[in-house]
Amino acid sequence: MRDTAPAVSVVIPAYNAAWCVRRAVDSVLAQTFSDFELIVVDDGSTDDTAAVLNTYSDRLRIVSKPNGGLSSARNAGIDAARGRYVAFLDADDWWLPEKLARQVALMDADPALVFCSTAARIESPEGEPLGEWACARSALPTLEAIFATNAHVAGSGSAVLARRDAFARSGGFDETLRSLEDIDMWMRLAAIGGYACVPQALAVILKRPGSMSGNLDVMRDAAITVMRKNRPLLPRARRGGFWRHAYAGMLSDFAKWAWRSNRRRQALGDALAGLCLSPLGRGRLMLGLLLAMMTNRTV
Repeated sequence: MRDTAPAVSVVIPAYNAAWCVRRAVDSVLAQTFSDFELIVVDDGSTDDTAAVLNTYSDRLRIVSKPNGGLSSARNAGIDAARGRYVAFLDADDWWLPEKLARQVALMDADPALVFCSTAARIESPEGEPLGEWACARSALPTLEAIFATNAHVAGSGSAVLARRDAFARSGGFDETLRSLEDIDMWMRLAAIGGYACVPQALAVILKRPGSMSGNLDVMRDAAITVMRKNRPLLPRARRGGFWRHAYAGMLSDFAKWAWRSNRRRQALGDALAGLCLSPLGRGRLMLGLLLAMMTNRTV
């Protein structure tokens, strides 16, 4: 172990990631910014993940633990981290060489920032470009912007770098959540300080087919939990109409996805619930959705 603490601790959670973790690790080791430690959390893998990681010798540190899920693995990485910043990278994603350099410069220049991210490129498993997750523009404060648009933090779990001491103040990742644990964390970080985004796409996120439809129920349950549990983080004046407006917007998204998955009863229920929650703010949207559903049009 190095004698002095690094500027950045990079945490890669890995579960049965032998097929992809080498690309993630290599992208970290290829960073132009070199003052970092790399921690890979082997979350109870049953494949050859450990064997792949062992080929790197002392270029990375392995934390091995029983399988506990993504939040548990990230928390184990934070606990082992010594840097003043912590950066996360999912094992099936990777970085471009300038990512850490750009983020550290941004954070060092503004002590008010608690976390930052970068824009991200989305690719298919075949390397086909599927678009870009750009830095969002919003007139709202960051916390409110995340409530209004859960994907506000560009790149999310593979693009965020945060001050390590912020996790002690906000709590670690919620290990009870089965999805949206990153959005829950960003809400809590945004409640204690600033956020910024590097507009260049410096992370690459792999999107595998069928990932949303297969997890629709899990994602919906997690979204409801996250929106409800973090409501007290909002300024008191924004916990009423604004929160209902944001919550109804979340329900409208799940209504659309449910309808496209032929879950028509669930889709209608979410659209009606959203209409009742925010009849003024979301009424036109929800009525349009309901009309499209009742006339069997595309939503």
